[in-house]
Amino acid sequence: MNEANFDVEVLHSHLPVLVDFWATWCMPCRMMAPAVADIAREWAGRIKVGKVNTDDAPSLAMRYGVHAIPTIIIFRDGQEIERVVGYVPKKALEERLRKALGEA
Repeated sequence: MNEANFDVEVLHSHLPVLVDFWATWCMPCRMMAPAVADIAREWAGRIKVGKVNTDDAPSLAMRYGVHAIPTIIIFRDGQEIERVVGYVPKKALEERLRKALGEA
């Protein structure tokens, strides 16, 4: 996801969207990448998953107050409903996702 398609892909999505704000130089971001990829695959059809490289899209990071990475924001109906800052294990991320979507 980038500045050009973010609004369409995230804010106007009919599915909830998990957005991973990350950067290539960020080791905790790299550690979370496999969990985010697994969630994208395992939750396909229920949510959308996208990644925003904060070095390539600094205005999106500023727009959403992303001051530390990794930051994962879950959007539903164009609104932020959950935010996770810093590394968390996949299980914890899935628990936050279930809770945010009312499945917990």
